[in-house]
Amino acid sequence: MADKVNPFQSFIGTMERAAKIMGLTEESYIRLKSCERELTVAIPVVMDDGSLKVFQGYRVQHCTERGPGKGGIRYHQDSDIDEVRALAAWMTFKCAVAGIPYGGAKGAVKVNPAELSKGELARLTRRYTAAIYPIIGPEKDIPAPDVNTNPEIMSWIMDTYSMLTGYVVNGVVTGKPIEIGGSLGRFEATGMGVMLITDEILKKKNRVLPGTRIAIQGFGNVGRNAALLLHGKGAKIVAVSDVTGGLYSEAGLDVPAIADYIAKNKGMMLKDYSADGVSHITNEELLTSDTDVLIPAAMENQITAENAGDVKASIIVEAANGPLTPDADSILDAKGVTIVPDILANSGGVIVSYFEWVQNIQNLMWDKEEIYKMLQKLIIRAFYDVLGEAEENHTSLRMGAYILALRKITSAERIRGVFP
Repeated sequence: MADKVNPFQSFIGTMERAAKIMGLTEESYIRLKSCERELTVAIPVVMDDGSLKVFQGYRVQHCTERGPGKGGIRYHQDSDIDEVRALAAWMTFKCAVAGIPYGGAKGAVKVNPAELSKGELARLTRRYTAAIYPIIGPEKDIPAPDVNTNPEIMSWIMDTYSMLTGYVVNGVVTGKPIEIGGSLGRFEATGMGVMLITDEILKKKNRVLPGTRIAIQGFGNVGRNAALLLHGKGAKIVAVSDVTGGLYSEAGLDVPAIADYIAKNKGMMLKDYSADGVSHITNEELLTSDTDVLIPAAMENQITAENAGDVKASIIVEAANGPLTPDADSILDAKGVTIVPDILANSGGVIVSYFEWVQNIQNLMWDKEEIYKMLQKLIIRAFYDVLGEAEENHTSLRMGAYILALRKITSAERIRGVFP
């Protein structure tokens, strides 16, 4: 279904449109058209049957002008270097929009983790960590969970890095278990940010969350938590989906019951769930369902030129990274659809990752209420900063976010200069 687009080239194209609106010369942002550092590694793993397999991994640092690199690590069989470059670049801009002192980075291993045992996954993770060890660290580049990675995998990375360093280094990753320096509130942070942003964009349109019909593509950490939080605020979640398909109910889904079913039945997916009044739909049908708000929370390039014209939602909140192709973005913008861009909408995760990192380097532990309060303050401030740029420049929220980020990043580059 996805268009054959190079996501990093899509990023550059969007950035250049923002730069043109700002009147920037290419020289002022030319460094952002390349990544500072790219590492491709071969990861040999002894499998449970004694055979040896070699997997390919990446770690890319796009720009560290504003601080150390920050970005997740994903395990996915379709990952490639262009995807990782784009994800790292989006992180550069996301951190700038959020106003936190990080640059952008990203990592990936080309693997389907469902095909590995826990022991094989641990050996893969530890060898990958050893391979990227020279370029990561709490003052260099701080990984975090992403697609198909989780707190346990972060704990293996932290332990491996600490063993190689010779002492415990909690701050080398975020998204860790609480017991080894993780932060309260980190698990639900991205979903909470999506909920807060959805609430805020509805307010700007003189609407309220209670009763608003919402469809969410993706029922992983982000999609599930966003669904639960929005449901708890009175929104009517009419559709959710995962890789196996989706569920639809015009009257609204019982999201807590669905989440409870998935949590208690290991290996079960949404295709296995059934309840009165709930029908099974495809991911394509979810994206074009009759809903007020659409939240794509899965992978890149889900809404394309082929299906954008069929999208019925008047608001799209990008919980995933790059869920719209550039062509789809243009089609939806022309239709008058309000699109809250990924570098704003899903920034809750990196904001609370920043809080975790600060707690680690200062040996502090904040309570959940304090973290939620700070998250809300930063993400709402970022929303109005983006809105202000969009209104001042008479452009979309996406362009507003890119203008805001470009202004901060190019300012840092100008102040620092070029070494030597």
